[in-house]
Amino acid sequence: MLNRTRREFLVESSAIGFATLAVPSWARAGQQEKPQPPGMTIGRGRPSPEAELDLPRRLTERAIEELGGMGRFVRKGDVVWVKPNIGWNRSAELAANTHPDVVAALVRLALSAGAKTVKVGDFTCNEARLSYENSGIAPAAKAAGAEIVYLEPSRFKDMKIGGNRLKEHPVYPEIVECDLVINVPVCKHHSQTTVTLCMKNYMGVVEKRPVFHQDLPTTIADITQFMKPRLCVLDATRILTAHGPTGGDPKDVKTLNTVAAGVDIVALDAFGCELLGHKPADIATVAMGEKYGLGTIDYRALKPREFELS
Repeated sequence: MLNRTRREFLVESSAIGFATLAVPSWARAGQQEKPQPPGMTIGRGRPSPEAELDLPRRLTERAIEELGGMGRFVRKGDVVWVKPNIGWNRSAELAANTHPDVVAALVRLALSAGAKTVKVGDFTCNEARLSYENSGIAPAAKAAGAEIVYLEPSRFKDMKIGGNRLKEHPVYPEIVECDLVINVPVCKHHSQTTVTLCMKNYMGVVEKRPVFHQDLPTTIADITQFMKPRLCVLDATRILTAHGPTGGDPKDVKTLNTVAAGVDIVALDAFGCELLGHKPADIATVAMGEKYGLGTIDYRALKPREFELS
């Protein structure tokens, strides 16, 4: 449940162990004592014609493997919610939504780690069923074994957020009740916040979004603190460099073939800022996340485990 503290989670994580489909590179050196897994991983791919279409899946799987495996986060019988960005009725190549293969990979990994159920859903801006279908996320996630959930406005429930601006706000209860929420946004430009990454992706779990726009840096930090992020995966396989968040022009899309994963949401957002050509400290939402104590802007201090696929 999301009522666990960050410290409690870290204690539990170390006790659970790391069930994974393969042994990550940090554990291949034959150490007598199991080393601590990294707090962040960064995977980059150099596509070849025969491998390009498969890179998002392979990068995601390897990023989680290097992070300690999905068993670091998922226990047998858990209910998991994979929270992509599905806000827009756009096709996958336009980078307005999370890549469907990244989402599907996380669904499969969670089920393989013992999850009883994996749910996928987002509170969309465009019509939900069109966005789910045309983004490619619903078909891919369903084929991977996920339960597809449409967030009905009538089901949102006022919850005590306890933030500086958000004292109480409508949140989708089915998400909060899950044992784990995997936050998996696309890396892209945003017209109001300059970037939209992991922290801002939590706006897809709430209703009454105009309240957020009164003070986006603070309200985004408030909802992030409430959600107690444990695992985030940043999809930068292709990024939207302008005219976000909706996009629509292929000229604004840049293929990076990059996926990053980690337990520090601010660090991942800082990395995403750099991919989009910005200094993290200059982005108000990211700077506020560090001010709240949600993580560090200096993601390099985490010594991310980096790898390359071809």
